Amino acid sequence: MKITFLGTGTSQGVPVIACECNTCLSSDKYDKRLRTSLLLEADNTTLLFDAGPDFRQQMLREHVTKLDSILLTHEHKDHIAGLDDVRAFNYKSQEAIDIYAEERVQKAIKKEYSYVFSEYQYPGIPKMSLIDIPDNKFILKGIEIEPIRVFHYRLPVYGFRIGNFAYITDANYIPEESKEKLFGVKYLVINALRKEKHISHFSLREATDFIREVSPKKAFITHISHQMGLHAQISKELPQGIFLAYDGLTILLDD
Repeated sequence: MKITFLGTGTSQGVPVIACECNTCLSSDKYDKRLRTSLLLEADNTTLLFDAGPDFRQQMLREHVTKLDSILLTHEHKDHIAGLDDVRAFNYKSQEAIDIYAEERVQKAIKKEYSYVFSEYQYPGIPKMSLIDIPDNKFILKGIEIEPIRVFHYRLPVYGFRIGNFAYITDANYIPEESKEKLFGVKYLVINALRKEKHISHFSLREATDFIREVSPKKAFITHISHQMGLHAQISKELPQGIFLAYDGLTILLDD
């Protein structure tokens, strides 16, 4: 199984428009962050976690030519704004693309992309097949996926566990029953917006404390804002086995 970080930035990306901080002015490619998204490839199946405004650019950069399904963590714009561009995959496969989302998120998609679900189907619109995410483990294209309920301030969102890998973004609270589902993972991806505390995201300290509790082999920080600081500097400060993810990072996950 292979994962690729398509984007590791927060909702505004990095650099932020009109910002002149050191991070936004950095020439280091690791400080250039598109909106958060992750690609998982296993057994000839390609899954995408979230499709934000940079979806098209991310697909082109990574030369993605096949996409089986999209799993959505929640409905915020930086996680669903690229869905119109699934049209390219519709055209190639001649099929609607399966989009897994809970009911609340599906309602937001139907509102945002009303033209996709209207009675009159305009030629060339994207084709989406909305599928409920169940409360328990389910099989998607032969891959077992376990939804993990976490909270983005007061908004319930989904993280996911696939075998020895877990992916959690846009969270600052993880209930005990959800935390128990994460024990035993070898690879953990988790969000940390900045060093300072935030109302709806883990801070770097909160994320590293949680990582220590779950104790994976390796952990990767994503959904990073320009306020975190320079990639090169923050990387030196992290405990062993914890890494700042960056756009384009690819990891092969062993059993």
